[in-house]
Amino acid sequence: MHERTAHTAPISEWQAFRAANPDIQFVDAFIIDINGNTAGKRLPAADGEKLYKDGVMFSACAAVADCRGWGHNAGGLGKDDGDPDGIAKPIAGYLQRVPWTATPTAQTLCHMVSMNEAADLWFDPRVILADVIAQCRAAGIHPVVACELEFYLIDPRRTADGRISPGAMPGRTAPRRAGNLSLDTVEDMGEFLNRVDAAASAQQLPVCGAVAEYGVNQFEVNLRHVADPLLAADQAVLLKRLVKGVARTLGMDATFMAKPFAAQPGSGLHVHVSVVDEQGRNRFGAAGGEALLRNGVAGMQALMYDSIALYAPNFNAQRRYLGKFVPTSRDWGRNNRSVAFRIPPGDGEARRIEHRVAGADASPHLTLAAILAALLHGITNRLEPGAAIEGRAADDGDADFPGDLIVALNRLEKSELLARYLPARFLSLYGEVKRGEYGDLIEEVFSREYDFYA
Repeated sequence: MHERTAHTAPISEWQAFRAANPDIQFVDAFIIDINGNTAGKRLPAADGEKLYKDGVMFSACAAVADCRGWGHNAGGLGKDDGDPDGIAKPIAGYLQRVPWTATPTAQTLCHMVSMNEAADLWFDPRVILADVIAQCRAAGIHPVVACELEFYLIDPRRTADGRISPGAMPGRTAPRRAGNLSLDTVEDMGEFLNRVDAAASAQQLPVCGAVAEYGVNQFEVNLRHVADPLLAADQAVLLKRLVKGVARTLGMDATFMAKPFAAQPGSGLHVHVSVVDEQGRNRFGAAGGEALLRNGVAGMQALMYDSIALYAPNFNAQRRYLGKFVPTSRDWGRNNRSVAFRIPPGDGEARRIEHRVAGADASPHLTLAAILAALLHGITNRLEPGAAIEGRAADDGDADFPGDLIVALNRLEKSELLARYLPARFLSLYGEVKRGEYGDLIEEVFSREYDFYA
């Protein structure tokens, strides 16, 4: 049995919100699945009080569907078990307006419990992360994390051959060149970025900056460091939902695909990690902190390859590893963006590790679970990472790197090391889902196959 990962919101939270927002017509109640997507129901605001009193029922296996929301009977969930409902209960503190909807709407993140309400579902990715956090804290390790998400703004209409293309602001043409760190590019997309900032403020998401990235119409939005990794993962998912919603208000869409364009850079989910003491002081920047930081890096190295299927969870995500500045070895270094584990400049409270392996389409909860498991492993076993590299990491990477989805899934499912921290039955369940998704993808013949084989 698992303890609840969240405090269920009291009905008074809805009553106070409704009194302050009498125009609200709908409320979106959702959970977060293993892909980092939201799944749930849109309810009339008139049913809000019932939602906060009784919860809302829908398929319990929604948390372990593939990226399309399709089930694969993984672990016998969704078919062999008769596809039972669970009860999604609103989490306290997550009720907010949705600034980008045409009709006044609210949203709340939920945690799903079994029908007897005894516990959260064991396969909920929030439960998986919460368990790892509990292991860290039991060992006296208190992680602080911040997420950075890259994405492309695209045209919602497909091209004649079914592809996607960069989007444009109303009354403007689509950009034709990249503008890495270009303030002109930021200004060109100023209305979009301003709306993102305003929506994040309205939803109390701690967004702290945006930059133009290397790709055409590629951007990165950063979240501030928080001492609750579960909250940080929730905020990353909510930010993705927000970015897509705001883009639609301007006639665009946003994609967090890891590699949406073959000739453009991929999009990553970069995670900054530090460890604090019980008074909130950064242990990496204190006396003995360098040894602790090295232990953490070594743990990340030890679990990196076993965790690649979580960091690159689909066929397209593996393509990202073919690009530049995407790590395919366990290298670490100081102020070096070519490595997997970068130590950014900064001393004292700014001392941290930047984990640069995951793609933007990875589940933030499962990504953080794997990273924190690695941190815990390295620190408790006092592992050593070897020498930091100088200069650029080798482009050809490491021959042992699992740069194929099936190879990565095999390694994940068989990892005795990772299974010390994440349940082996979850790793098996995850592998079944992702194999099913991959099997459905390759059922059809890709048009380029005819160029090679016809």
